[in-house]
Amino acid sequence: MDEKPRNVSGSLCPAMSSAEILGDKWTLLLLREMFLGTTRFGGFQKAIPRMSPSILSKRLKTLEAAEIIVRKPFPAAQAGEYRLTRSGRELGPIVENMAIWGMRWRKRSIAAQDCDVGGFMWDFHRTLNTQGLPDGETVILVKISDRRELNAWWVIANGDAVDLCPDDPGHEVDVYLTAPLSTLVALWLGDVSVKDAIDAKTAFIEGDRHLTNSAQDWMAQSPFVGVKSAVAGP
Repeated sequence: MDEKPRNVSGSLCPAMSSAEILGDKWTLLLLREMFLGTTRFGGFQKAIPRMSPSILSKRLKTLEAAEIIVRKPFPAAQAGEYRLTRSGRELGPIVENMAIWGMRWRKRSIAAQDCDVGGFMWDFHRTLNTQGLPDGETVILVKISDRRELNAWWVIANGDAVDLCPDDPGHEVDVYLTAPLSTLVALWLGDVSVKDAIDAKTAFIEGDRHLTNSAQDWMAQSPFVGVKSAVAGP
Protein backbone atom coordinates (compact mmCIF):
# COMPACT_ATOMS: atom_id res chain seq x y z
CA MET A 1 0.00 0.00 0.00
CA ASP A 2 1.19 3.56 -0.73
CA GLU A 3 2.47 5.72 2.07
CA LYS A 4 -0.01 8.06 3.66
CA PRO A 5 -0.29 11.39 1.77
CA ARG A 6 2.33 13.93 2.81
CA ASN A 7 1.66 17.60 3.54
CA VAL A 8 3.16 18.92 0.29
CA SER A 9 2.03 22.52 0.84
CA GLY A 10 3.42 22.75 4.36
CA SER A 11 0.18 24.42 5.43
CA LEU A 12 -1.67 23.45 8.59
CA CYS A 13 -5.00 24.55 7.03
CA PRO A 14 -7.37 21.54 7.15
CA ALA A 15 -9.00 22.64 3.89
CA MET A 16 -5.61 22.50 2.18
CA SER A 17 -4.96 19.09 3.71
CA SER A 18 -8.24 17.84 2.25
CA ALA A 19 -7.50 19.40 -1.15
CA GLU A 20 -4.18 17.57 -1.38
CA ILE A 21 -6.14 14.31 -1.44
CA LEU A 22 -9.39 15.35 -3.13
CA GLY A 23 -8.40 18.29 -5.33
CA ASP A 24 -8.08 16.27 -8.51
CA LYS A 25 -10.68 15.76 -11.24
CA TRP A 26 -10.12 12.01 -11.43
CA THR A 27 -10.43 11.59 -7.68
CA LEU A 28 -13.73 13.48 -7.61
CA LEU A 29 -15.09 11.42 -10.51
CA LEU A 30 -14.00 8.27 -8.71
CA LEU A 31 -15.75 9.31 -5.50
CA ARG A 32 -18.85 10.27 -7.47
CA GLU A 33 -18.94 6.78 -8.94
CA MET A 34 -18.64 5.21 -5.52
CA PHE A 35 -21.58 7.24 -4.23
CA LEU A 36 -23.54 6.04 -7.27
CA GLY A 37 -22.82 2.45 -6.29
CA THR A 38 -19.80 1.46 -8.38
CA THR A 39 -17.41 -0.80 -6.45
CA ARG A 40 -15.38 -2.74 -9.03
CA PHE A 41 -12.34 -1.71 -11.10
CA GLY A 42 -14.12 -2.65 -14.33
CA GLY A 43 -17.16 -0.60 -13.34
CA PHE A 44 -14.99 2.49 -12.85
CA GLN A 45 -13.47 1.94 -16.29
CA LYS A 46 -16.89 1.82 -17.93
CA ALA A 47 -18.13 4.91 -16.13
CA ILE A 48 -14.94 6.97 -16.64
CA PRO A 49 -13.57 5.71 -19.99
CA ARG A 50 -11.02 8.52 -20.37
CA MET A 51 -9.32 7.55 -17.13
CA SER A 52 -6.41 5.23 -17.94
CA PRO A 53 -6.03 2.01 -15.93
CA SER A 54 -2.75 3.27 -14.45
CA ILE A 55 -4.31 6.54 -13.23
CA LEU A 56 -7.33 4.67 -11.90
CA SER A 57 -5.11 2.26 -9.98
CA LYS A 58 -3.03 5.11 -8.56
CA ARG A 59 -6.07 7.12 -7.42
CA LEU A 60 -7.61 4.07 -5.77
CA LYS A 61 -4.37 3.41 -3.90
CA THR A 62 -4.22 7.06 -2.79
CA LEU A 63 -7.77 6.93 -1.44
CA GLU A 64 -7.02 3.63 0.24
CA ALA A 65 -3.87 5.06 1.86
CA ALA A 66 -5.91 8.02 3.10
CA GLU A 67 -8.39 5.53 4.61
CA ILE A 68 -11.24 6.97 2.55
CA ILE A 69 -11.88 3.59 0.94
CA VAL A 70 -10.99 -0.01 1.71
CA ARG A 71 -10.39 -2.82 -0.76
CA LYS A 72 -12.14 -6.09 -0.02
CA PRO A 73 -10.76 -9.05 -1.99
CA PHE A 74 -12.99 -11.83 -3.22
CA PRO A 75 -12.06 -15.44 -2.38
CA ALA A 76 -10.29 -17.26 -5.24
CA ALA A 77 -10.38 -14.17 -7.44
CA GLN A 78 -7.89 -11.45 -8.27
CA ALA A 79 -10.50 -8.73 -8.51
CA GLY A 80 -11.95 -7.21 -5.39
CA GLU A 81 -14.31 -4.41 -4.61
CA TYR A 82 -13.80 -0.99 -3.09
CA ARG A 83 -15.97 0.30 -0.27
CA LEU A 84 -16.21 3.70 1.38
CA THR A 85 -15.09 3.99 4.99
CA ARG A 86 -16.80 6.20 7.53
CA SER A 87 -14.63 9.16 6.52
CA GLY A 88 -15.37 8.40 2.87
CA ARG A 89 -19.11 8.39 3.45
CA GLU A 90 -18.85 11.80 5.11
CA LEU A 91 -17.65 13.17 1.76
CA GLY A 92 -21.08 12.46 0.25
CA PRO A 93 -22.63 15.87 1.03
CA ILE A 94 -19.43 17.61 -0.09
CA VAL A 95 -19.42 15.92 -3.50
CA GLU A 96 -23.16 16.55 -3.86
CA ASN A 97 -22.81 20.24 -2.99
CA MET A 98 -19.97 20.59 -5.50
CA ALA A 99 -22.30 19.15 -8.16
CA ILE A 100 -25.07 21.56 -7.15
CA TRP A 101 -22.64 24.49 -7.27
CA GLY A 102 -21.52 23.36 -10.73
CA MET A 103 -25.12 23.26 -11.99
CA ARG A 104 -25.81 26.72 -10.55
CA TRP A 105 -22.68 28.51 -11.68
CA ARG A 106 -21.02 26.37 -14.37
CA LYS A 107 -23.94 24.80 -16.22
CA ARG A 108 -23.23 26.58 -19.51
CA SER A 109 -19.63 25.39 -19.39
CA ILE A 110 -20.75 21.84 -18.52
CA ALA A 111 -23.14 21.69 -21.50
CA ALA A 112 -20.53 23.04 -23.93
CA GLN A 113 -17.61 20.82 -22.96
CA ASP A 114 -16.37 17.89 -25.00
CA CYS A 115 -17.95 15.06 -23.06
CA ASP A 116 -16.98 11.46 -23.60
CA VAL A 117 -19.72 9.58 -25.45
CA GLY A 118 -19.20 6.36 -23.50
CA GLY A 119 -19.18 8.15 -20.16
CA PHE A 120 -22.29 10.12 -21.06
CA MET A 121 -24.20 7.04 -22.20
CA TRP A 122 -23.23 5.28 -18.97
CA ASP A 123 -24.83 8.15 -17.05
CA PHE A 124 -27.79 8.14 -19.46
CA HIS A 125 -28.60 4.47 -18.99
CA ARG A 126 -28.42 4.52 -15.20
CA THR A 127 -30.60 7.64 -14.90
CA LEU A 128 -33.32 6.31 -17.18
CA ASN A 129 -36.66 6.74 -15.43
CA THR A 130 -37.86 3.15 -15.43
CA GLN A 131 -41.05 4.18 -13.63
CA GLY A 132 -42.16 5.76 -16.90
CA LEU A 133 -41.77 2.50 -18.84
CA PRO A 134 -44.31 -0.33 -19.23
CA ASP A 135 -43.83 -3.64 -17.43
CA GLY A 136 -41.47 -6.14 -19.00
CA GLU A 137 -38.51 -5.50 -21.26
CA THR A 138 -38.12 -2.25 -23.16
CA VAL A 139 -35.30 -1.75 -25.67
CA ILE A 140 -34.32 1.81 -26.59
CA LEU A 141 -31.85 2.35 -29.42
CA VAL A 142 -30.08 5.69 -28.99
CA LYS A 143 -28.49 6.85 -32.25
CA ILE A 144 -26.03 9.75 -31.95
CA SER A 145 -26.33 11.43 -35.33
CA ASP A 146 -23.15 13.54 -35.26
CA ARG A 147 -20.73 10.76 -34.30
CA ARG A 148 -18.99 8.40 -36.70
CA GLU A 149 -17.92 6.01 -33.98
CA LEU A 150 -19.79 4.79 -30.90
CA ASN A 151 -22.94 6.24 -32.43
CA ALA A 152 -25.43 3.49 -31.58
CA TRP A 153 -26.26 2.36 -28.04
CA TRP A 154 -28.88 -0.15 -26.93
CA VAL A 155 -30.49 0.61 -23.57
CA ILE A 156 -32.32 -2.45 -22.25
CA ALA A 157 -34.67 -1.91 -19.32
CA ASN A 158 -36.57 -4.60 -17.45
CA GLY A 159 -38.12 -3.46 -14.21
CA ASP A 160 -35.53 -1.44 -12.30
CA ALA A 161 -32.63 -3.19 -14.05
CA VAL A 162 -31.10 -1.28 -16.97
CA ASP A 163 -28.25 -2.55 -19.17
CA LEU A 164 -26.19 -0.67 -21.75
CA CYS A 165 -24.81 -2.30 -24.90
CA PRO A 166 -22.57 -0.59 -27.49
CA ASP A 167 -23.15 -3.57 -29.81
CA ASP A 168 -26.42 -4.97 -31.10
CA PRO A 169 -27.59 -7.49 -28.47
CA GLY A 170 -30.11 -8.97 -30.89
CA HIS A 171 -33.20 -7.77 -29.02
CA GLU A 172 -36.17 -6.27 -30.84
CA VAL A 173 -36.05 -2.47 -30.55
CA ASP A 174 -39.16 -0.80 -29.11
CA VAL A 175 -38.24 2.84 -29.62
CA TYR A 176 -35.56 4.76 -31.51
CA LEU A 177 -34.10 8.02 -30.16
CA THR A 178 -31.96 9.89 -32.69
CA ALA A 179 -30.20 13.17 -31.93
CA PRO A 180 -26.78 14.85 -31.95
CA LEU A 181 -24.81 14.51 -28.74
CA SER A 182 -25.42 18.17 -27.82
CA THR A 183 -29.19 17.62 -27.86
CA LEU A 184 -28.93 14.44 -25.80
CA VAL A 185 -26.83 16.34 -23.25
CA ALA A 186 -29.40 19.18 -23.22
CA LEU A 187 -32.20 16.67 -22.62
CA TRP A 188 -30.23 15.03 -19.83
CA LEU A 189 -29.43 18.35 -18.15
CA GLY A 190 -33.06 19.46 -18.46
CA ASP A 191 -32.18 22.44 -20.66
CA VAL A 192 -34.72 21.36 -23.28
CA SER A 193 -37.86 19.24 -23.12
CA VAL A 194 -38.51 16.28 -25.37
CA LYS A 195 -41.37 18.16 -27.06
CA ASP A 196 -39.22 21.22 -27.76
CA ALA A 197 -36.40 19.10 -29.15
CA ILE A 198 -38.81 17.26 -31.44
CA ASP A 199 -40.50 20.50 -32.54
CA ALA A 200 -37.07 21.97 -33.33
CA LYS A 201 -36.23 18.79 -35.28
CA THR A 202 -33.06 18.29 -33.24
CA ALA A 203 -34.36 15.00 -31.87
CA PHE A 204 -36.45 12.26 -33.44
CA ILE A 205 -38.31 9.53 -31.57
CA GLU A 206 -39.90 6.66 -33.47
CA GLY A 207 -41.36 3.30 -32.56
CA ASP A 208 -44.00 2.11 -30.14
CA ARG A 209 -46.72 4.75 -29.93
CA HIS A 210 -47.04 4.65 -26.15
CA LEU A 211 -43.28 5.03 -25.71
CA THR A 212 -43.00 7.89 -28.18
CA ASN A 213 -45.90 9.75 -26.56
CA SER A 214 -44.52 9.24 -23.05
CA ALA A 215 -40.86 9.92 -23.86
CA GLN A 216 -40.60 12.79 -21.37
CA ASP A 217 -41.70 10.41 -18.62
CA TRP A 218 -38.92 7.87 -19.20
CA MET A 219 -36.20 10.16 -20.55
CA ALA A 220 -32.92 9.92 -18.64
CA GLN A 221 -32.08 13.06 -16.69
CA SER A 222 -29.34 14.23 -14.35
CA PRO A 223 -30.09 13.84 -10.62
CA PHE A 224 -29.48 17.60 -10.41
CA VAL A 225 -31.85 18.59 -13.20
CA GLY A 226 -33.96 20.63 -10.77
CA VAL A 227 -31.06 22.91 -9.83
CA LYS A 228 -31.58 26.32 -11.42
CA SER A 229 -28.72 28.32 -12.89
CA ALA A 230 -27.71 31.34 -10.82
CA VAL A 231 -27.50 34.83 -12.27
CA ALA A 232 -23.90 35.99 -12.38
CA GLY A 233 -23.14 39.10 -10.39
CA PRO A 234 -21.59 40.40 -7.18
